[in-house]
Amino acid sequence: MKYIQLGCLLFLAISLLSACQKVIHLDLKPSDQPYVIEGIVTDQPGTCRVLISRTKQFADDNSFQGVSGAEVTLADDAGDTVRLVERGAGVYTDSMFIGATGHRYALQVTVGGKRFTASSTMPSKVTLDSAYIAEEDFFGDATKQLNVMYQDPAGQPDYYKFVEFVNGVQVQQLFVGDDQLTDGKEVTSTLRYFDDKDNKNDVPKIKTGDTIKVNMECIDAAVYKYWSSLESSATGSSQSASPANPVTNIAGGALGYFSAYTLQQKVIIAP
Repeated sequence: MKYIQLGCLLFLAISLLSACQKVIHLDLKPSDQPYVIEGIVTDQPGTCRVLISRTKQFADDNSFQGVSGAEVTLADDAGDTVRLVERGAGVYTDSMFIGATGHRYALQVTVGGKRFTASSTMPSKVTLDSAYIAEEDFFGDATKQLNVMYQDPAGQPDYYKFVEFVNGVQVQQLFVGDDQLTDGKEVTSTLRYFDDKDNKNDVPKIKTGDTIKVNMECIDAAVYKYWSSLESSATGSSQSASPANPVTNIAGGALGYFSAYTLQQKVIIAP
């Protein structure tokens, strides 16, 4: 399972900048602000949503500023189409739309005179058998880490994404993987992360009594490529000399992704 702690990258960047003694004034020109689309369809009720925003300028904060007035539709491979309703600025939902494994879903967004399209096929659900907390020693520091167990199906490519929450706060780290080395095997994967006390946005270490929630997403190949390329860009492990945008499955010039995935959840109390 691949994982990356995004907060460490920000800390490294700040450290490098603070090491420079000479003040450099940059004449930053406003850049184009392409649309960002984040769409999901799952096999659970009340989860279908599409978020639409625009990229920020360098000096802007990271708060979500939704784009209103878009026309957002979803269609399945049977030809049925629904129009999503804007519930808040840039947030488009349909509480009755539920996906099913093996079906292909098409997204279309029309906004600002532009049209964007994407499609995603919901893969078969792989059962999340169990989740548990285990303590491990990392260079003399004992930490509690979440472990997940599942049986990977044999003879087919499978792609996974896990999202961890500690006391309701999401761990800001990517947990994505495939079955290239685990096809048909019983898999135990540690969703390992380490808190950074200098970064207030990071989740503290897991302690006894904490409530831990994990979401397991079975995603398709294109969405896996999106998350993997995001990981590679963030760590600098890609072939590019500079960070690049992740590989989107959205056509028309927008950033982001559209994912149809199965969703499972387990909640445990840390011993």
